[in-house]
Amino acid sequence: MNEDIIKGKLKQLTGKVKAKWGELTDDDLVAAEGKRDVLIGKLQEKYGLTKDKAEAQIKELEDSL
Repeated sequence: MNEDIIKGKLKQLTGKVKAKWGELTDDDLVAAEGKRDVLIGKLQEKYGLTKDKAEAQIKELEDSL
């Protein structure tokens, strides 16, 4: 997979994350960039999700790409 495809997929994923979890700020997403565990923590903090639920929702988004 070349770099352009990876960047495109990352933009798609970021857009889907913003659409699904509107309370996450750009700063939250920058802090979590490339760090799945940080994103999970942000979802737990802002939405009160359990770790398992947050992981499942992230997996759903990844699978939709």
